[in-house]
Amino acid sequence: MNDCKDKDFHPLFRSACMVAALAVVAGCSTLPSTGPTGADIQRAAAQAAPALPFRVIEVDNAAAVPPAPPPVLTSTLERPSYRETNLIGADDVLNVSIYEAGVTLFGVSPLSRSTGVPLSVGSSSTSQLPPIRVDDRGFITIPFAGRIQAAGHTTTELESMIRRRLIGMSQDPQVVVTLADALSNSVTLAGEIVKPGRLVLATNRETLTDAIALAGGYKGEAKDLVVVVDRGGETFRARLSDLLSSGARELQVAPGDRITILSRPQSFSVLGAPNKADEIRFPRGEISLAEAVALAGGVRVDQGDAAAVFVFRYVPDAQGVGQPVVYHLNMMKAGTYFLAQRFQMRDKDVLYIGNARANQPTKFVQLLSQLFLPIATARTIVP
Repeated sequence: MNDCKDKDFHPLFRSACMVAALAVVAGCSTLPSTGPTGADIQRAAAQAAPALPFRVIEVDNAAAVPPAPPPVLTSTLERPSYRETNLIGADDVLNVSIYEAGVTLFGVSPLSRSTGVPLSVGSSSTSQLPPIRVDDRGFITIPFAGRIQAAGHTTTELESMIRRRLIGMSQDPQVVVTLADALSNSVTLAGEIVKPGRLVLATNRETLTDAIALAGGYKGEAKDLVVVVDRGGETFRARLSDLLSSGARELQVAPGDRITILSRPQSFSVLGAPNKADEIRFPRGEISLAEAVALAGGVRVDQGDAAAVFVFRYVPDAQGVGQPVVYHLNMMKAGTYFLAQRFQMRDKDVLYIGNARANQPTKFVQLLSQLFLPIATARTIVP
């Protein structure tokens, strides 16, 4: 049996030959693919489809390598002025102690052991008032002294104000005011922090990293965390690893700040014809394109084209609007590997390795092999 027209050729083999002929006619255009080739991407960019136009930048020299974005360490938040640690604010809770000599207002004068008459000269008493909360308007009320503006004053100033109110009603009153709960002189920490909650500022010179340390530190890895500081409607945001690695600790926290540590791991996607298509997290705070290709397992030998390595990225324009840009590197050229070491990957980049057009015949041969293998097996068992 030399061809499909042999009269002794089983109808199964004749049908198989017809299917094979149709597959040859269809050719490579119907073969499966993991994505466009490098030429397809270049052609799509040149056509500039109105729905989503993009441009291709050839990275073939050092000047074409996009600069790595500087870490956002410069805060636009207004630098807080120094605030005394004993300054009183709304919602603070105060402890007020009043010491009196002679005739007292808040206590009973000691009695004479011999006569049982209260001592008015040379005797003293101490009164500890119940904790007093500063109301929303900054006032407190002291018995016999009345309503007093406490917010905006230090504890020392408030002591003098209360004492002046009591002079004439008590003999030589002495007043001591302490902050039991300084809510107005605190910051709030939340998120990936060991001890979330309120942190009272002991010196009012604490920096952002000081506040995080005083709250027990952070959870997880610094490279995966973002610190957000909200102050008076303004926001500062930075990756924690940038703050720690650069030694930039100049951001001073202010009372009322809300500090949140969010888990935001950086990652890039690998598509096309690598050895491993996957979403890959940054193993460090910064990685290069060369490292990214290595993490993806390199270019797949039987499908990929090392001359068609692309990075898809949204690049902000002058107005801050992201514009689609594709960077192309031909890694068949040895010098490109030096450029790939300087090319910094960014969060949410797409690394695409183009399909090699030359491997289409190989795919076709594989398809024919899969087609004829069951036919050959059937031929051995069919008489």
